[in-house]
Amino acid sequence: MSEPDAWVHAGAVALDADRGVLILGPSGAGKSALALRLMAFGAVLVSDDRVRLSAEAGALIARAPGTIRGRIEARGLGILGAGTLAQARIVLAVDLSLPEAERLPPHRVCHLCGLAVPLVHGAGCDHLDVAVLQWLKGGRLA
Repeated sequence: MSEPDAWVHAGAVALDADRGVLILGPSGAGKSALALRLMAFGAVLVSDDRVRLSAEAGALIARAPGTIRGRIEARGLGILGAGTLAQARIVLAVDLSLPEAERLPPHRVCHLCGLAVPLVHGAGCDHLDVAVLQWLKGGRLA
């Protein structure tokens, strides 16, 4: 049985339907900018600014509201069109409101729709885009 849907102020991109990242943080934290950088490396937009989350068969699934599907804000440029995935399984959450103080941080999780999802703190991390991309490709080993 699924948990109720949750709407979050966030962005989501994915390498494919099974490897997505949820980008969390306050307004102006750089959620759309991180999504755009990941898209430049081959990720596909799921949703920008607002994400509908649901628990389905033990997986956290992200979708875009129909009114904003295929649109992403590029600060200073406007709203840009983008190809999208209809949905993606979220395997990582990035919180842009908190910096990471540890060189090798502890394993963290956040709970969304009743599911635990790996969480990283990303504020001020200059290599966050490429590190998230590699996490999506190979996972975290230690």
